[in-house]
Amino acid sequence: MNKPLTQTDLDTAMVLDDAERTRCEIWTRVMGYHRPMASFNTGKKGEAAERVYFSEARAHLG
Repeated sequence: MNKPLTQTDLDTAMVLDDAERTRCEIWTRVMGYHRPMASFNTGKKGEAAERVYFSEARAHLG
């Protein structure tokens, strides 16, 4: 049976060389469908950078 992993085991096991890394593709929802941000033109990239993110408060129903 496998022994439980400790935090020290995880820290030593998670070392990656830069050659082993891959780029993460970021997708976002635009006008009702999902698109990769890498395909955005200059204007759309500017709009995405100016977006304001918020957390909606929980409704208190009566």
